[in-house]
Amino acid sequence: MNIQIWGTRKCQDTRKAERWFKERGIQYQFIDLSQKGLSKGELKSVGAAVGGLTPLLDTAGKEYEKRNLKYLAHNVEEMLLTVPLLFKTPIVRNGSKATVGYQPETWSLWQKS
Repeated sequence: MNIQIWGTRKCQDTRKAERWFKERGIQYQFIDLSQKGLSKGELKSVGAAVGGLTPLLDTAGKEYEKRNLKYLAHNVEEMLLTVPLLFKTPIVRNGSKATVGYQPETWSLWQKS
């Protein structure tokens, strides 16, 4: 398994995801979204795996509210590339597969295959 976790250190679900992989002895790479976002290629790959870009956008987050995006028309891809804190976290990728949010059931299936 080649696991990458995108998130922030403040996010409780991201910390839970890290703990889940640590407890099972699975190595992973952590990418802090407050320092570096996803590249355009990574965004397309993850978006394809989770069913589009909309599931990646954290519409309940502080950053979304702060920017008043609820009331503005915006390009989701452009917003996610320029403001990485708008991602719903954690984003966990294993090759061409990916999840958004804390999803240990899916990760267990990855571990078995």
